[in-house]
Amino acid sequence: MDYIIIVAGGKGLRMGSEVPKQFLPIGGKPVLMRTMERFREYDGALRIILVLPREQQDYWQRLCKEHRFDIGHTLVDGGDTRFASSRNGLRAIPDEEEGIVGIHDGVRPFVSVEVIRRCYDMARRCGAVIPVLPVTDTLRHIDETGGGRNVLRSDYRIVQTPQTFDIQLLKRAFLQPWQPRFTDDASVVEALGHKVEMTEGNRENIKLTTPFDLKTGETIVNCQL
Repeated sequence: MDYIIIVAGGKGLRMGSEVPKQFLPIGGKPVLMRTMERFREYDGALRIILVLPREQQDYWQRLCKEHRFDIGHTLVDGGDTRFASSRNGLRAIPDEEEGIVGIHDGVRPFVSVEVIRRCYDMARRCGAVIPVLPVTDTLRHIDETGGGRNVLRSDYRIVQTPQTFDIQLLKRAFLQPWQPRFTDDASVVEALGHKVEMTEGNRENIKLTTPFDLKTGETIVNCQL
């Protein structure tokens, strides 16, 4: 059985909104609903686990009624950190379950079905996969003195989600205590010594974090109509 854990714990501060960013409307529909619809489009049998802060869950359920949103999902309490939220979502999967689990940012509603499919298919072969994009801007490394130097952008990639893993591998990884180097779910798996493979992401798969991102998202929605 395959799963997707959608983590949505934002407060909308950088959006300048009192409404958490995952609930803001884009093209007339809350961002989080669009994200979940994309995974349902990929696979109607995919088990969806939604990780939300407890204080946001009543509001989410009201939104579901208001929009007549009926995609089935399991609701799980968020944690104090992204690591804790991912771990809480993973605990909702039975310990003996076999298959693939993805972890995805709730405010990335424009991941393509093709990217999702590649991530899941590759994870069946190698156990751990992340979608990435090449860096197009010049990068500069800043040292502890405030000085800096340019670095080769060809040495770097932009990491997206969903990050997909063998369920049993990810469960073993999240038995580890949190470490500062755990910047995403893949870094937790890498701490076990397991290699994480890369596949090409899609440019539209942006993380909606600022008002500018929301405007960009509206443009993407209009282009898809």
